Amino acid sequence: MHFSPQLTALAGYLAGEFSNQPQAIAQPAWFVNLRLWIRPVPVFTDDSITLFAEQANILKLEQPYRPRILRLRERENENIEVEFYMFEDLATARGAGQNKDLIAQITPDKIKFLPNCTLKVATQELGDGKYCFATTPVTDEPCSVTYQGSTFQVFLGFKATANELLTYDKGIDPATGKGTWGALMGAYALTKLQDFAQELNL
Repeated sequence: MHFSPQLTALAGYLAGEFSNQPQAIAQPAWFVNLRLWIRPVPVFTDDSITLFAEQANILKLEQPYRPRILRLRERENENIEVEFYMFEDLATARGAGQNKDLIAQITPDKIKFLPNCTLKVATQELGDGKYCFATTPVTDEPCSVTYQGSTFQVFLGFKATANELLTYDKGIDPATGKGTWGALMGAYALTKLQDFAQELNL
């Protein structure tokens, strides 16, 4: 399928291995030194560009967490949305960010769509074929994730350019509406260490 230059640019900006080391060194009380992997996944290829994401503390790279799927889709007038999916069994995908062979084992029957967890993407053209992408939730309803019988609320969001990825993901306490983990003091500022855009095969 033909995708717009904006959608392919967004996918290219997101596909990679990222680090926030300078930020974590400067503000260790508020920002964990993270490694984030976002890799293309060959699912929903008829109408989407799909990515697998997970992250790990730099001190525990062998223990990645928060495996998830981002499905980049174009709606009317080439408006971009990002749908989020989680795994029926988190163990089936853990480590796929660092192991491309595991990516090939991800199939639609192993993931489930997360209602109210879709983001709309605003696109700003910067010139020379470069863009700035920023997200906002499609709905005011909280994004909820159920795992092992417990339900959690999550705020999702990011801002991406060719040079930097800012992530705003954080857990929300349903009782108080306050953040419990993640980007509590502002966005995680990540730069790309390794580019996985060539895996998009567009």
